[in-house]
Amino acid sequence: MAGSPPSRNRTKPFTPTRQWWKSATVYQIYPISFFDSNGDGVGDLNGITAKLDYLKALGVDVIWLSPIYKSPLADMGYDISDYVSIDERYGTLEDWERLLEETHARGMKLIMDLVVNHTSDEHEWFVESKSNKDTKANPKRDWYIWRPPRYDEQGNRPAWEYDEGTDEYYLHLFVTKQPDLNWENPEVREAVWKLMRFWLDKGCDGFRMDVINHISKVEGLPDAPIIIPTLPYQPGNDFYINGPKVHDYIKEMNEKVLSRYKNIMTVGEAPITHIPATLAEYVLPQNKELDMVFQFELIDIDAQGGMEAESPILWKPWRLQDMKDIVTKWQSYSREDGFWNSIFIENHDNSRSVSRFGDDSSKWRALSAKLLCISQITQSGTLYVYQGQEIGMKNAPKSWSLEEYKDVATINFWNQTLEKRKKTTGKSEEEIDMSDIMEGCQRKARDHGRLPIQWDSSPHAGFTTGTPWMRVNEDDWNVDSQINDPDSVYSFWQRALDVRKQNDSLIYGDFKPVLLDHPTIFAYTRTLEGGTSALVVMNFSTQSVSINEEVKRMKGAKLLLSNYPVKATGDQAWEVPTVLRGYEGRVYLRGECCGADACGCKGIQKSFRDSRIDTLIVFAFRLKFARKTVP
Repeated sequence: MAGSPPSRNRTKPFTPTRQWWKSATVYQIYPISFFDSNGDGVGDLNGITAKLDYLKALGVDVIWLSPIYKSPLADMGYDISDYVSIDERYGTLEDWERLLEETHARGMKLIMDLVVNHTSDEHEWFVESKSNKDTKANPKRDWYIWRPPRYDEQGNRPAWEYDEGTDEYYLHLFVTKQPDLNWENPEVREAVWKLMRFWLDKGCDGFRMDVINHISKVEGLPDAPIIIPTLPYQPGNDFYINGPKVHDYIKEMNEKVLSRYKNIMTVGEAPITHIPATLAEYVLPQNKELDMVFQFELIDIDAQGGMEAESPILWKPWRLQDMKDIVTKWQSYSREDGFWNSIFIENHDNSRSVSRFGDDSSKWRALSAKLLCISQITQSGTLYVYQGQEIGMKNAPKSWSLEEYKDVATINFWNQTLEKRKKTTGKSEEEIDMSDIMEGCQRKARDHGRLPIQWDSSPHAGFTTGTPWMRVNEDDWNVDSQINDPDSVYSFWQRALDVRKQNDSLIYGDFKPVLLDHPTIFAYTRTLEGGTSALVVMNFSTQSVSINEEVKRMKGAKLLLSNYPVKATGDQAWEVPTVLRGYEGRVYLRGECCGADACGCKGIQKSFRDSRIDTLIVFAFRLKFARKTVP
């Protein structure tokens, strides 16, 4: 498979290196939509503190906060105007310190979002930078990327943003209010190291690094070739993705900051790139850069036109075969060299997984959400869960109009497409057919992942007592209705995270695909040499499917997890079934007991006759009835 390392003939068993962050479950919080403690309609830090016991009970080890720094919110906090101040919408620095203290008191860790490819145009650095273009008189002029204006034959300036005050334009890879920092300038890098130390010295446990593979630009900033003739500006990925000095910069970051703090974790966001060898340079331990990166090949599986699409909102049907190929590619890549994955299927930039990769209809929503949970907790890598994923939150209703969508990327793409179609057709705005764009918004807009969390059945789903900053989904799925229901998606996630923590083969074991060409079955084994072997079987369809003889039996295996109720009527119920029902997923374990006090590997098979597997595991893990029989 492309990008995979050459096969190795191992003379001795491979023993993976354990680290606390490798077995951790990280829970991403998008603060503005998590929980509002003061009724102003905006989620805040005290709201997060109020829900720490909920997160601990779920099985969370690390909390990752999306940006909470001072910001004009041109891009929902990813445009930062002060890196060492908390935005008043979220609270105060004292509120953050209390959150950190309470998080640590519960045995969890907290990591911050590091956004240093760009700042807000309201940051004092940029305000000073644009005040004077004389670099001698203005020491911060060179902190950003400025160039004299250039005009085409029609007198138009290029894609950068023009500043009348200095008659130059500045580079911004994202919205105009997010000017890119000039990482070539060592003073910029030192300023970044300083702000990182500020948070680490306060006790922050690490960073998620926003678009970190964008920070180095190709010398000379050449024009991009024409790839999409219909667009006025062309993708310039080759000139700023994984640039020529990016590894020099991150090695320097590691040497001057990261390596000087113990027990922290780092994960870099690395969009656009799908080549393992390229991303491995950020991750391999000998390179001394980051612990892991987010790669987006699986998330891009339904992107129309791939990486050259006009917008990630445009949708195409995805194939299970592609999913299997992508997962196998990354699960198998360079384990012996220390490459480590990050496992996720949702985040603040993507729509809800049950709507995107499952089936969010009333019949299949819970089952497919649990199936996606199985696929996540049985892959090797640090596991990331996005807020609301644990209750199966789905996309906003299709009945919502465009006015309900808040994300700048959604609105900009809609407006750009509308203007282009008006020009090419000569029709008025009312006559233009935008149904295809609306379908893309309904399926993939970032807004779906940013809907406020549904906590209970009270107004606005308990997110706020005021008017929410964004409309709340009106369906009846919420935390309160699920938290004490053993059949709920929440309870399933809780058990699944227990199963993962207590079985190292799911975290560190070898990955071997089974039935790789089957159109609806995704199956694989996870084997830890000298330990246990797990078999994962999942049916990604609504139809019942017979299983090939190759995986029909796993002698001596124990059923660890099933998203369907299973009656324990003798050993037969614990064997791999000959048929998987719609969206059914199961995890089996064979081999030595994992050794955990609450595991119950030896006695679990004969306990709780005629009870359901979910109830059995609840008792086995929560009440610690391991290795005991109950009448």
